[in-house]
Amino acid sequence: MSAIATSFDKLMQECARVPPERARELSMAGHVAGSVMSPADLLSYLIGWNELVLKWLDRDDRGEAVDFPETGFQWNQLGALAQKFYRDHHALDWSELLERLSMAQAGLTRAVAARSEDELYGQPWYGKWTKGRMIQFNSASPYANARGRLRRWLKEMT
Repeated sequence: MSAIATSFDKLMQECARVPPERARELSMAGHVAGSVMSPADLLSYLIGWNELVLKWLDRDDRGEAVDFPETGFQWNQLGALAQKFYRDHHALDWSELLERLSMAQAGLTRAVAARSEDELYGQPWYGKWTKGRMIQFNSASPYANARGRLRRWLKEMT
């Protein structure tokens, strides 16, 4: 929980520096080699993954099968999944994206807090990975990566 909170807070500090009028500017290296994206796409990607993890946890809590990574996508199709996330949130403006990401992060924090250490780290959940690691892979780690991308982008634009 500490890693999620710390990396999210640092990310949000960088997001606050993004001029909203440039949030849809396609000038940042994309998630697929040779592609470009906007800061808004970057937030859409984070929202998509955070909400996907919440979906995984909800399905698991209800005893339903979890379709990793997402229905209709395989692990070798993450570029296509990123493009889906960009499309899913394209209608949202910068402030709406920030709010949606904050809500998703808060949901993850609640989900982690509601689980025991044993449930999070006591046994594998997907392959060799525990729930705790799967959550981290799709929250704290991507927040730190996104922060670095935004920092580089902000530096390049000045």
